[in-house]
Parts: sequence; C-alpha cells; structure tokens
Amino acid sequence: ILPLVSVNQILLLLLVLTVCAILYNKVHQVPLALRNETVDLESPEEVKEEIPVVICAAAGRMGAAVAAISSIYSNTEANVLFYIIGLKTTIPHIRKWIENSKLKEIKFKVVEFNPMVLKGKIRQDASRPELLQPLNFVRFYLPLLIQKHEKVIYLDDDVIVQGDIQELYDTKLAPGHAAAFSDDCDLPSTHEMVRSVGMQNTYMGFLDYRKQAIRDLGISPSTCSFNPGVIVANMTEWKHQRITKQLEKWMQRNVEENLYSSTLGGGVATSPMLIVFHGKYSSINPMWHIRHLGWSPDARYSEQFLQEAKLLHWNGRYKPWDYPSVHTDLWENWFIPDPSGKFKLTRPDS
Repeated sequence: ILPLVSVNQILLLLLVLTVCAILYNKVHQVPLALRNETVDLESPEEVKEEIPVVICAAAGRMGAAVAAISSIYSNTEANVLFYIIGLKTTIPHIRKWIENSKLKEIKFKVVEFNPMVLKGKIRQDASRPELLQPLNFVRFYLPLLIQKHEKVIYLDDDVIVQGDIQELYDTKLAPGHAAAFSDDCDLPSTHEMVRSVGMQNTYMGFLDYRKQAIRDLGISPSTCSFNPGVIVANMTEWKHQRITKQLEKWMQRNVEENLYSSTLGGGVATSPMLIVFHGKYSSINPMWHIRHLGWSPDARYSEQFLQEAKLLHWNGRYKPWDYPSVHTDLWENWFIPDPSGKFKLTRPDS
C-alpha cells in the first residue's frame, strides 16, 4: 500500500507543479504583452502615417526646391517623405546639395522624369519659354511617379511652408474627387492684389473662348479659376478617372487647335487642369495657398497677413531668388546655400 500512496502523492505533486507553472506563465506574459504595446505606441515611426510631398528640382532654380523642402521639414513633426523629381542632368546636383547640408536628415527619394512622355503634346511658344520646361508637367503624371501612396501633396518649387504640412495633408476630399485646389476667388484679402497686378482669376484668362472646342465645354468664361501649384491628390481616384489621359488629350488638342497659350493666364500647365477638373475638385483652406507674390516687384501684402499665412507662393515672373522681387526675407529664412557654389541668389548688391 505504501508504494501506491507514494506514487499517488508524486502524481498529485506533479499536477500541482504543472498548474503552478501554467499560472506563473500566464501572470508573467501579460506585462510582456503590455510592454510590447507600449513600445509600439511610443515609437512615432511605427504609428505616424507617411506624408508624401512631391517637389521638382529644375536646372537654374534648384535653390527654390531646397528652400521649400527646408521650410516644410522645419515646421512639422510629421513623417514626411519627399519625392524630388528631376531630369537626368539635374539629379546629381540636388542629391549632393541635400546630402551635404543640414537637409541630410530628411527622408527623400529622387525620381527621374523622362521628358519624352511630352513629345508632340506641347505647343512651342516663344513668349515665355520657361513655362514649357518639362518639369512643369510633372503634376500631370503623379501616379506614374508615385506608386505606393493613396494620398499625395504636390507643391510648386516657388513656395515656402510656414504651417505644419500635416494640416494640408488632412484636407478632406469629397467622394469622387481626385484632387483639391485653391480657388482664385477664395480670399478677399488677395482680391486687391489680383486687381493691382492685372491678374486673371476666371476661365476667360486661361482659355480662348473664340475657339469652338472651348465654347463646346459649356463652361462660363466668368467661372472662378483655381491654382494647381498646390495639390492634394487622391491617387486611386486619379487612376480610376484616367486623369492623366484626359490631360494629355487636351494638351494634344491645344497643339492642333491652339486653345490656350502662355500669353493667356501665365502658363500652359494650368489650362488643361482647369478643363479636366472643372466642377470636380475639393477646396484647400485659403490660408494654405497665399499666392501672386511673384506677379509684381511692387505690389506687397501686409506683413501681418503674411505672418499668419500657412503657405506662400511666388507664382509669376518675379521670383524670390532673383531681383527684383518682394517679401524675399520670408523666403530667405529657409534658403540653404549651395555647397557646390553653382546656385547663387541674385541681389542688387551682388
């Protein structure tokens, strides 16, 4: 009997030890799981959504792209990924500029744009040849250049950002809209500037209403235009609606019929977008696109108004890295000199 009792006691002891071991593991695994969750919550790289920002780096105005990137990076805690678009000849310069300056901390990808996609789609116009530069049309081809993101910000190079880019990224796009823009009639404080420099802010300023193809669109010439220098785009909708193909169609028609030109509205990249996106875009907060700073070397906004603005845009001929121009001090705050010395600011005393 004694040996039998001993065996039962041993089995009972083993059972108790097994239960204790299971309970011990359960109790001690909980804090481990909590610790892992806490680490994830505290790691910003793992929870912050990536914000893709597209900026072009064109020959002769690379300092513009650098200032824009510098201003964005300095004014946000967001997880920004810069897509810097250039031509084959300009890419080495911008890469060295970034890697040999304080911008070496940014997350960026350099993407080459092949100008051959524009062959036969641009009507040559001698009045403002700079507007026909291939990189002006990068915004037409966003889904081909940026492939893994649902939402993308595109910015012209002649901007600086004073607000947190996260706010712009959070712009709500209505269902079915592939993009959001700023209306040219949206901000009363800019209306006086528009009048003083003779700027157009309606479709009549961009499209030639003498042409039947334009009249057939059924768009009133007094319709307020928008500025595609700042875009928040939905890539899924863009591809679904074949926006790039639609834009190319109107570029082709302009080559054949001269429906718009760079003498109208100051550019040939805006007009096809006005046609394709008419009545089908969402609005960006007006303070996120204060523009016309480059339309006159004399017309100025109030300093207080500009301090409150989230984004400043020197669209027009008079750029802040050249002379003459206005409000250059606000732009120069973010400019980083070219380590190679190739790009220099033009100033009255230089």
